[in-house]
Amino acid sequence: MEAGYFEADAASDKPPYTIVIPPPNVTGSLHLGHAFQHTLMDALTRRKRMQGYEALWLPGMDHAGIATQNKVEQQLAEEGTSRQDIGREEFVRRTWQWKEEYGGRILGQMRRLGDGVDWTRERFTMDEGLSKAVGTIFKRLYDDGLIYRAERIINWCPRCLTAISDIEVEYQDDAGELVSLRYGEGDETVVVATTRVETMLGDTAVAVHPDDARYAHLVGRRIKLPLTDRTIPVVADAHVDPEFGTGAVKVTPAHDPNDFAIGRRHDLESLTIMDERGVITVPGPFEGLDRFEARSAIVEALREQGRVVAEKRPYVHSVGHCSRCGTTVEPRLSLQWWVKVEPLAKAAGDAVRDGRVRIHPEDMSKRYFDWVDNMHDWTISRQLWWGHRIPVWYGPNGETVCVGPDDEAPTGEGWTQDTDVLDTWFSSALWPFSTLGWPERTPSLEKFYPTDTLVTGHDIIFFWVARMMMFGLYAMDGTPPFHTIALTGLVRDEHGKKMSKSFGNVVDPLDWMDTYGADAVRFTLARGANPGADVPIGEDWVQASRNFANKVWNATRFALMNGATVEGELPPPERLSATDRWILSRLGRTVAAVDAYYDDYQFAKLSDALYHFAWDEVFDWYVELSKTTFAAGGEGAAVSRRVLGEVLDVTLRLLHPVIPFVTDTLWTALTGRESVVVAEWPADGGFRDEAAEREIEHLQEVITEVRRFRADQGLQPGQRVPARLDLSGTPLAAHEPAIRALLRLQPEGEGFQATATLPIAGAAVALDLSGTIDVAAEHKRLTKDLGAAEKEKAQAEAKLANEAFLAKAPDQVVDKIRGRLAKAEADIARITAQRAALPRA
Repeated sequence: MEAGYFEADAASDKPPYTIVIPPPNVTGSLHLGHAFQHTLMDALTRRKRMQGYEALWLPGMDHAGIATQNKVEQQLAEEGTSRQDIGREEFVRRTWQWKEEYGGRILGQMRRLGDGVDWTRERFTMDEGLSKAVGTIFKRLYDDGLIYRAERIINWCPRCLTAISDIEVEYQDDAGELVSLRYGEGDETVVVATTRVETMLGDTAVAVHPDDARYAHLVGRRIKLPLTDRTIPVVADAHVDPEFGTGAVKVTPAHDPNDFAIGRRHDLESLTIMDERGVITVPGPFEGLDRFEARSAIVEALREQGRVVAEKRPYVHSVGHCSRCGTTVEPRLSLQWWVKVEPLAKAAGDAVRDGRVRIHPEDMSKRYFDWVDNMHDWTISRQLWWGHRIPVWYGPNGETVCVGPDDEAPTGEGWTQDTDVLDTWFSSALWPFSTLGWPERTPSLEKFYPTDTLVTGHDIIFFWVARMMMFGLYAMDGTPPFHTIALTGLVRDEHGKKMSKSFGNVVDPLDWMDTYGADAVRFTLARGANPGADVPIGEDWVQASRNFANKVWNATRFALMNGATVEGELPPPERLSATDRWILSRLGRTVAAVDAYYDDYQFAKLSDALYHFAWDEVFDWYVELSKTTFAAGGEGAAVSRRVLGEVLDVTLRLLHPVIPFVTDTLWTALTGRESVVVAEWPADGGFRDEAAEREIEHLQEVITEVRRFRADQGLQPGQRVPARLDLSGTPLAAHEPAIRALLRLQPEGEGFQATATLPIAGAAVALDLSGTIDVAAEHKRLTKDLGAAEKEKAQAEAKLANEAFLAKAPDQVVDKIRGRLAKAEADIARITAQRAALPRA
């Protein structure tokens, strides 16, 4: 940051690469979902910067209307006052003050995670520039007839006292009751069922299907509405499902979106029966009761009249709750501002269909199309004081004037501005271009728009992604806001369960960073990131990633202590040993694989490829084999020091986008250069040596099999054993010093007895185990193990020979039995060989 490596230059002649951060709430703190997506975005940006792009990762925050207003209202309540007491102007001033003092804590946490964003470009959805962008696009949409004001059913929070968007509604299964009620009298009786009995006070019809013969005689008639002095009509509407329940539904147009639509089709009255706090306003015995108190009271009153036909309790059903405060959401008829989305949504769908925008993984496209092809008009007004105030003024004679940011607002007696503010999602929908200076054609906008990759969760594809697409295409003359939408899953606990405070399984990534380091947290998250799939994560995995970071650290320190270098050209292949050629060949394949995985957003696969290459091949094999070479000295040692330096140089650069802190420290120590942040991304030079790869595979086979045999015989890892190696006629002869060193095999010496001979990979290793093990006890143990393996084999064979079992058992069960059989046969062969190799007692 101090060196300015993350700052993007709009005047650069490098090709641009842009990601804008999904702006976290100003009230928020870093949670695992942030850490997950930020790790992926950072990795993409760091790699592109190393590849020579003018890479911009632009940070910022969202003003978070309801969440921030709630914070300040809580603060005022602690002071014994309220926003109504201090007035709008003072409340907004206090909210800005709260933002400066307490907001944005997440920005410091992002630094701890290692977010390589351009902090000089940090934006806020209510800063001056973004506010101008909001005013500009509102005015254009209004003038084009795409913003209008109308009464519709909206989600209403009786606690926050505002309309809320669909994404701010969280659905959960609540235990309520389903009550069946009898409306009307005699042969004009209809039974309807409802979970919201209190809304019957606002019923203005009963609806049945036009083809339902049971109610044909009632259609067009009026029936008595219980507990009221009103009669309501029975209407025929195709929306009603005659197969569901009684086939008749109560219609409350002011308190249900489906009922509102029925009401419009049949010109029904819409009666609002409760105020903004959910208190009943209908004159009579229930007036003044809270909606839930009224529900119980009305059921009791109907029961006394014999109107309750049936009750199902508890009745578990999905109920919407305000995500900010947990209050049950109330559908409510309200005069609000709306965006007419049909033409905007069509453009958003076309941009994906014609290939201008790619959704990854591709199978997530269906979700996107399901939304944009069936989108309803979007309510954008909120009854809050914190946010972008709607730029509309009303005159004393019914005038309505929309004022753009460069226009003068009307003044004079009787002129007032709309009191509502805009939905937070309205301003965040402009994020990809408003943050770059729009509506001005700034150098940054020219350079960095459209952005390249949007990394976001599939859970907000409808609410944020689609809206950015709509507004980006509208404001930027048909140019979409990004080329690729890379969708991720959600982070879950190690058992795949959703993280929730109620489950007690929420993890604070800052705690894990304190314990294991940011690199470990990042690598764990990246290693679990399969496109579009949820990410299970547990502390054991973070600990394993910390161990990997330590392994990288220790292996690089070993290399530095032994003179590994990056100076000078690599020696030509003819001067390299088979071990050197093998690791360079494996390195080339790894570079190619990592590049391919990055281009396909396969973070889990690229992380896994790097993990196994670094740990299994570089650290566990090449470094260990190099110890023998270094000990021997001479030209071979000098060559291996250069090869080891090359391998670590490239490996650290490949790891850097995901593991930035450790790799930067190690790479600068190894190379003496400025920083790996601005190092060149490794290129696959095409070097492959399949012969060397086969040779080292044989070497690994010999060492692995002898190690396994030693372990089976109960030998300690450091215990030295006399051995004769017959490697003649194989490429392994040149590796005898390494084989003896890694296997702790000493020369034969006098009195050598070949008590065990292992033929492996065309070679033979004879060991003298006399005096090192209790032969009788070992023979007894192996005989017992052999009996168990033979019994397992017999049981598996019997099941697989049973035709009735094979016909009924699921494929996965049969495959499991076959696997047990294969393992049993392998165990029998291994134990038999071990028994045969034992010295004679």
